[in-house]
Amino acid sequence: MAAKFIIFAACVATALAQYSAPAYKPAYSAPAYSAPKAYAPEPAYAPAPYSFEYSVNDPHTYDVKSQSEYADGNGYVKGSYSLLEADGSTRTVEYTADDYNGFNAVVKNSAPAAYKPAYSAPAYAAPAYPAPAYSAPAYKPAYKPAY
Repeated sequence: MAAKFIIFAACVATALAQYSAPAYKPAYSAPAYSAPKAYAPEPAYAPAPYSFEYSVNDPHTYDVKSQSEYADGNGYVKGSYSLLEADGSTRTVEYTADDYNGFNAVVKNSAPAAYKPAYSAPAYAAPAYPAPAYSAPAYKPAYKPAY
């Protein structure tokens, strides 16, 4: 059986040797890339100082916050923001930033506000119900034993 397999493999190899593999030719030429552009430094702009602030106080959504910030245009920034936390405390963050010291923030939390309801709790008198009267249950066996 092995001899038949070897003869068959030799015939297949001889038949395939007659045909050469086609040479690969791409349908397009390789892309041509231009040289990279020379580095151009970013243009220097004149310092642009700014200052802004805003405040929100919405009693329906309990959205209470504010922010203010000042920058001299040369890399120094100073500002603060505050917001009302869910527990009633106020978080205030005061920050500065510059090229030498980086960003520095100081966080302060105030004590939560004491809860004061807008109305007094209603006063109800205890209901007067008569005590229920139950008779003692009488034990009656459902069957008599046969012994």
